[in-house]
Amino acid sequence: MSERVVVIGADAAGMSAASQAKRLKGDDLEVVALERGHHTSYSACGIPYWVGGDVESVDRLVTRTAEQHRANGIDLRMRSEATALDMDRREVEVRDHDGGTTYRLGFDHLVLATGARPRRPDVPGAEAEGIHGVQTLDDGQRLLDGLAGSPRRAVVVGGGYIGIEMAEAMVNRGLSVTVLTRSREPMATLDPDMGRLVHEAMEGLGIDVRTSVTLRGFKVDDAGHVRAVTTDDGTFPCELVVLGTGVAPETTLAREAGLSLGRWGGLVTDLQMRVFDSEGVWAAGDCVESLDRISGNRVHVALGTHANKQGRVLGTNLGGGYATFPGVVGTAMSKVCDLEIARTGLKEADCDVVGFRWLAVSVDSTTRAGYFPDAQPITVKLVVERRTGRLLGAQVVGREGAAKRIDTLAVALWNRMTVEDVAMLDLGYAPPFSPVWDPVLIAARKAADAVRAQDT
Repeated sequence: MSERVVVIGADAAGMSAASQAKRLKGDDLEVVALERGHHTSYSACGIPYWVGGDVESVDRLVTRTAEQHRANGIDLRMRSEATALDMDRREVEVRDHDGGTTYRLGFDHLVLATGARPRRPDVPGAEAEGIHGVQTLDDGQRLLDGLAGSPRRAVVVGGGYIGIEMAEAMVNRGLSVTVLTRSREPMATLDPDMGRLVHEAMEGLGIDVRTSVTLRGFKVDDAGHVRAVTTDDGTFPCELVVLGTGVAPETTLAREAGLSLGRWGGLVTDLQMRVFDSEGVWAAGDCVESLDRISGNRVHVALGTHANKQGRVLGTNLGGGYATFPGVVGTAMSKVCDLEIARTGLKEADCDVVGFRWLAVSVDSTTRAGYFPDAQPITVKLVVERRTGRLLGAQVVGREGAAKRIDTLAVALWNRMTVEDVAMLDLGYAPPFSPVWDPVLIAARKAADAVRAQDT
């Protein structure tokens, strides 16, 4: 007799888990996946580029359709929302939005892949028409529908990854754009000195960037449509608002069912992605907390890279194999027009919180040999543990060819390398791709010198 696994959430983590488990166990495992939206297995990270016109069709963001999943033996039920969990009876209450019915579905194993929800500011007017979150393909379509009304001015609330990417999308659509952020500089995942480089580049693109701003509310017209954003720094007229205020783990069902949550409100799992103290319950993706391999703390990082890996690990174990998810080092990258931004590991303030004694160095260089045509500027910053020289974090801001250099530094972090080690890495060199001393090597060499200087 086959076991039944019910998967709640049919995007990256959920369908990676479902597909892998079904692949390994075949007919011995009945897999039922529930998705409340209209799409499955899509790239949410691509939404800003679809909205901005770089990606011409929403179909390009869908990696596998519902029909393809069903052809692989998965009972995928779209527009079906899990509304409650009964852990004693081991049942899920399901609302079929298209059919208008509610039913209960039993399970032997439960996979929670409920993702994350956008943080919506608790201020007057926040529910007005024309204010858009950007989390799902449905959100993206609503924003595109709003752009069809030919707005002239957009305000982006939030200066993180989504905020700057959506600012670029609005610029590409020809709108006048203002970005409001409560942090000292945009991209608070960078140190302020590196965030300042982003700030200056955005202003160079004609984006009005306001920092250290507190949101007060939204002005709404008689028809219920947003007309301005009010802050302690003034009022900003607009016809469209995009929220880039971050996300939180979507764990409402888990909390109501009595499952334990971590510091950030996410589910906490073991290395195999089993939820602690809950037999037969698994979780992956943006609804879980992950181990930070540098600080040793649990963190919430909502990225498709982790969701896919965690889903595959979960599905392997659910399908009778063995795999573990070893954690994260916080690697991420983004861009605003032609400015590339990347980071990994801890920034200065993170080191203070954890208790590391640190030093930091920055270097300015070029992405290619300085004499080669189209060599672009790049700034690399390293945060290093004092005395040991162990790399703790890195940030890169520059033009074309800058961002992917963060991968070298992420590998160094993963393997607990010192900056002495990094400075001697045998990296590839040719004038079209790098100076003879790559900016990563220059920064590592400068950091190693700073560490040695402590002993003199």
